[in-house]
Amino acid sequence: MSLRAPTSAALYVSRRFSPLASVPAARHAVSSGVSPQTRNPSLGMSQARTLMSTPVASNKSRSHSAKILLEDAEKGFGFVRHNPVSPKPRHKSVTEIRGPYYSVMGTRYLSDVLETMGTHVDGLKFAGGSFSLFPEAQLRELIDLAHAHNVYVSTGGWIEHILASSGGDHGVVGAVDRYLEKCKALGFDVIELSTGFLSLPGDDWMRLVERVQEKGLKPKPELGIQFGAGGDTEAAELEGIGTSDPSKVINMARRFVDAGVERLMIESEGITENVKAWRTDVIQAILRDIPMENVMFEAADPAVFNWYVREFGVDVNLFVDHSQIVQLAGLRAGIWGKSDTFGKITTFRP
Repeated sequence: MSLRAPTSAALYVSRRFSPLASVPAARHAVSSGVSPQTRNPSLGMSQARTLMSTPVASNKSRSHSAKILLEDAEKGFGFVRHNPVSPKPRHKSVTEIRGPYYSVMGTRYLSDVLETMGTHVDGLKFAGGSFSLFPEAQLRELIDLAHAHNVYVSTGGWIEHILASSGGDHGVVGAVDRYLEKCKALGFDVIELSTGFLSLPGDDWMRLVERVQEKGLKPKPELGIQFGAGGDTEAAELEGIGTSDPSKVINMARRFVDAGVERLMIESEGITENVKAWRTDVIQAILRDIPMENVMFEAADPAVFNWYVREFGVDVNLFVDHSQIVQLAGLRAGIWGKSDTFGKITTFRP
């Protein structure tokens, strides 16, 4: 998990001054048994109903079907050279964005992201067990909104907390089963299976994969060379812990792919994050043995995802912060970039 704080605060602040700023107050009035019309007699009934409904419902009809200007040859900028965006669901050029963690994200915030950039977003990942801090109704709204835009929803790596802290009458196995069942009931699609803070035998990791598959969910193991990765651990402390041999990652990745895992996440810490020099040798070693479409790289730093797209082309699968989706989409499209990628990211697809 990237330690770089996202730069999305300004976007959130701008929402505070939008016409939708009155919606939370209306929701509070409904939850407390007082209608918006009672609190403000000047409101007509139609206005009251509008305030009581969520903005998600009114925007569903405009969800992911709108054509972006860059691909509109008749009325837009389709005449400009660009790399075409393949339709969803995609197996290559997949982009997963971070959801709530460094900043709050509700339906109005996520609507802004997906109504404008939903074409370029494939997945939404919660981090650090953040979804457990939501009221259930609001969490379901967020998940439903993502699905309305053909965006899958991932739990992030909270399974580590379940494995490390569960006990009592049901034990770890019972806790894992209850966790998976509740996640499925909430509408999650993907269960991330990370072990950055844990020492877990490979066979046990495989059993977790099977357990997730049995529940009708998609397992997404997260692998890396840095023990203690996935949190806010200082770089000096991680350096003191040391890294594992890349062959361990590759061997487990092979087992996961053979077991039917669609996509693996490669943790950035120890490779491109919290290191003195990037371990590009690890990345190359992974892609020599594992098909690129089965791998997703954590790259929540513009310099990092710029390097991945430059080195491996637009088809590389990447995880970034939601505040970085516009920059990454422009890079993949080949319409913008840094000095080493501007005008150089191309495709040939007759």
